[in-house]
Amino acid sequence: MPHYEGDLRSPQGARYAIIASRWNPRITDTLVAGARKTFADHGVAEDAIDVFRVPGAWELPVLAKRLAAAGRHAAVVALGCVVRGDTRHYEQVADGCSDGLMRVSLDYGLPIANGVLAVEMHEDAMARAGGSHGNKGEEAALAALEMSHLLEQLP
Repeated sequence: MPHYEGDLRSPQGARYAIIASRWNPRITDTLVAGARKTFADHGVAEDAIDVFRVPGAWELPVLAKRLAAAGRHAAVVALGCVVRGDTRHYEQVADGCSDGLMRVSLDYGLPIANGVLAVEMHEDAMARAGGSHGNKGEEAALAALEMSHLLEQLP
């Protein structure tokens, strides 16, 4: 029985997209930098990474869908930061964004690495953007690499 497992080698000629929210820029800029560094550390050329910025996390799925439909990327890394406030808006944005990204991934068979932070406080986000909990942009880029490599192997 065959065994398939991805590793962190980018398929030959693969392009990647990073789409990131401009909302909470101290956090999202750090996530983008972490994702870019991770791709570079794993041999992906800078000119094989397209970076797109959108207003907020809510807008990430529509751009992910457009990119998936175009078929030019081996994977998409979606990055953003939603911080709980005093209203239900947090749940709507965080859940809607996550559900939308998953739908795009399943509809198009394209890895969409969800690096959108949904946190209680800004301090929680900072801990996940290069702080004590690592950099979730890096982790999302690693997932994108591994999944693109795995899908490349499938018959």
